Amino acid sequence: MSTQPSGKPPGFFKSILFLIPVFVAGPYLAISNHRALPTPLSALVDPRTKAPQISEERILNLTRYLSEDIGYRTIGSSEHAAADEWMGRQTAEIKEQCDRIVRSTGRALECEVWRQKGSASHRFDIAGKRVYKTYVDIPNHVLRISNGTAEGKANAVLVNAHLDSTLPSPGAADDALSVAIMLDIVRVLLNTNKWSPKHSLIFLWNGAEESLQDGSHLYATQHETRSTVRAVINLEAAGTRNRELLFQATSEEMIEAYSHVPRPFGTIFANEVFSSGILLSDTDFRQFEQYLDVTGLDMAVVGHSYFYHTRKDLVENIQPGVAQNMAENTLALLSYLSSSSSPLPNLSRNLTAVQEGEIHGAAARLRPKTVFFSYLGLFWTYSFTAAKFIYLLLALTSYGIVKTRFQPLPLRRAPTAKNAPPPEPFNLTNGIVAVIGGLVGAVIGPLLVAGGMFYMGKEMSWFKDTLTGPLILYAPPAGFGALLIQTVLPQVTERELLSAVLVLQSAFACVLQALDIGSAALLVLNAAPLFIVIFAFSHLAPPGKPVPITLAMYAAAGAVPLYNGALVLIPTLEVFVPLTGRIGGSLPSDFLIAAIVSLLSSLGVPLFLPFARRFSRPVALLLLASLTAAGIGSSFVRDTFSPDHPRRMFVLALEDTDTNKYTLHFGNQDTAPGMDEMMRDMADSFSQNAVLTKPKNFEEMEVGWDLVYPFSTVLKPYDMVIPNSFIEASPAYHSLWKLKFSIKATKDITLENGTRVLDLQIDHPGLIWPVLSFEAHVSSWSLDAHPPPSYERHWVREAAFHRVSTYTLSLSIEPHNNSTDLNIRWVGLQEGGTWPAKAQEYIAQKGRTKDAAVSMRVFEELDGWITGWSGDTVDATLLGAVKGTVNI
Repeated sequence: MSTQPSGKPPGFFKSILFLIPVFVAGPYLAISNHRALPTPLSALVDPRTKAPQISEERILNLTRYLSEDIGYRTIGSSEHAAADEWMGRQTAEIKEQCDRIVRSTGRALECEVWRQKGSASHRFDIAGKRVYKTYVDIPNHVLRISNGTAEGKANAVLVNAHLDSTLPSPGAADDALSVAIMLDIVRVLLNTNKWSPKHSLIFLWNGAEESLQDGSHLYATQHETRSTVRAVINLEAAGTRNRELLFQATSEEMIEAYSHVPRPFGTIFANEVFSSGILLSDTDFRQFEQYLDVTGLDMAVVGHSYFYHTRKDLVENIQPGVAQNMAENTLALLSYLSSSSSPLPNLSRNLTAVQEGEIHGAAARLRPKTVFFSYLGLFWTYSFTAAKFIYLLLALTSYGIVKTRFQPLPLRRAPTAKNAPPPEPFNLTNGIVAVIGGLVGAVIGPLLVAGGMFYMGKEMSWFKDTLTGPLILYAPPAGFGALLIQTVLPQVTERELLSAVLVLQSAFACVLQALDIGSAALLVLNAAPLFIVIFAFSHLAPPGKPVPITLAMYAAAGAVPLYNGALVLIPTLEVFVPLTGRIGGSLPSDFLIAAIVSLLSSLGVPLFLPFARRFSRPVALLLLASLTAAGIGSSFVRDTFSPDHPRRMFVLALEDTDTNKYTLHFGNQDTAPGMDEMMRDMADSFSQNAVLTKPKNFEEMEVGWDLVYPFSTVLKPYDMVIPNSFIEASPAYHSLWKLKFSIKATKDITLENGTRVLDLQIDHPGLIWPVLSFEAHVSSWSLDAHPPPSYERHWVREAAFHRVSTYTLSLSIEPHNNSTDLNIRWVGLQEGGTWPAKAQEYIAQKGRTKDAAVSMRVFEELDGWITGWSGDTVDATLLGAVKGTVNI
């Protein structure tokens, strides 16, 4: 019995030729929309209107000075101190300019500046790990622009960027670019005739984000203006290309405010993915939410994040137009939020409850019940309540149109009409089973290929081809899996499959939205065009005849899903593909990318199964199997890394003050092959007596990796024991750091109940980012009010301003096995011992450096060897560190 509608459909090649414009147009428009950037401007003033305008040239010049002339601004370094001094000059000049404008024009304008300096402690949880932070004399720079009245200062929007950079990077995009954008926005606002803010703007250039958000914590807990903040805009970067992405929006009012920017780029999908915690990433936005209980927007440049936290985060790699776009969008936001139309006075907060510990930011604030997305150049928003009503209506009408219009009418046979054609079969349940089964097969197929790549040792072959690499490898097996599973399911017709796709998408959208998952909008955007097409075609069909299924129907109903799928897939892969290069050597990167491609490809081509039903299934399976084999084969000739898509690794040269020995340690951040080979060649090249080992788990890892805890838990480590002769140290060498670093008890009392009360003073001259780790049952301490209520290991990290080398820690220890002894293992980073951050300084002072001379001598040779061996495809961060133990 035939299961195809009457009339022979066009063949495969004719069908493909007919639909090629649709296949190309949807993704092309999505890519064009994603990459659209404004023309960079150089002039400070619009030559036509004479009004001040954003100047990308000025922004990049400021960015270049901060990131390249000053350089790596690691907290505790001399470069960080230089950046702090430079920022102080910038705010002082702004204050002088503002005062001149007020004197000459009488505008209602007041600029106040602060250099905030403070110390405190806070708990920081990330990746399921608990870390305790102490910071000392961290600086922030704050500028408030208001109309000078108490009323104008009562409600403020805070805009934030951070001055510092992380260990491996000069931080041009992250975050010198945002620092410079804020400075240029201030220039434009101050020079705009008659502009006066109804509500104040607070610009925060915080001095310490990369040390686990110390600067934003300092402002949020100690600055005198913090109680006036009603909303925050956080500016960040994890990439160097394309438009900045709105990835956190925490209130309906701020989402509406974002609709006023000239080029919006954000979706509820990105918002929900980030808030899920899957990215293992965080920003200063967390501190403002947690300690100020304020709403806001978190925006970041994320395109091409291969250079994020590497030595290649340079101005030359920032795409033209990126700065212009981000600055113009932020300027529009601040102009709106400081105007009389601003929602700031209506944004409530509960500072008293926050101070009393009753509110913990994101945990207490309800997420916004608003669907939002940028689409076709516009920014769309509607409430969850409206979404639930609309989606339910779509689901009911979709089912209704399928049952009343699209389902074939039963044909009545006259008693004498023996040769009358049988009615076209229609079973919606079978169609639903087939579509769900197809989705399952579409996921299983790529996951099986990912397993095969793991077995063959070809993980991450797609890494340097952000979009095409994953699609070539994992899209064909998704189609193959979706079709193959149909061979064990009841046979269905093209009409049943089309009906099932419509009913399932609209029904799933209802279910997801009922669970307050706003990303259900993606399913509705896919289902709506299919509903419209079926509705329209049903009215064109002759009375009593089934609605014809034509290629025109596929073209009309498939174009929008292709566009939607590309809109979501492109930025998702843009974030996750580079991310796999820095999430660790033990996480299943291929399985993650395979799952993303399978699910989002299914979203982009929901009509794949009904369309494939028009042709021979064996032929379709053979074609998809061939494409799958070709994709797997291409992985064997494709290079995983390149200079523009580098592999990352940490190198740790560790001096042990207890044994007076040096060891080298290497940490790999990905699962791609080749690392074992490089390490073996390195050991052979540098010392015949070097011993290379691989720790089996985190517990066996060298204590020196505590420097980057908790990120050290995902590293794939290698240890290399080397003779002292390799580092030009004598066998009788004694570490001088033993005389410099000290932990001493300034108070040591044992109470009657056995509790030991200690005040510790830690001195670490010449070392930055010291980390203490110890096992104890701590009942109270100076870090926070709630230490873990059991005996366990604790990590305490400290960050301090340049040449600040003393801090204190108070704690009470309960007996464990009748002992309150405290064995502390410590590690610190040599301030002059990081490569490439201190490379130029070392080369210029070679022979005159002291503390870090041994590490830097090793790093100079190692870095050259790594670059030559890899062809500049490995970005290494080389850290000179010192460790030891102290018993209290």
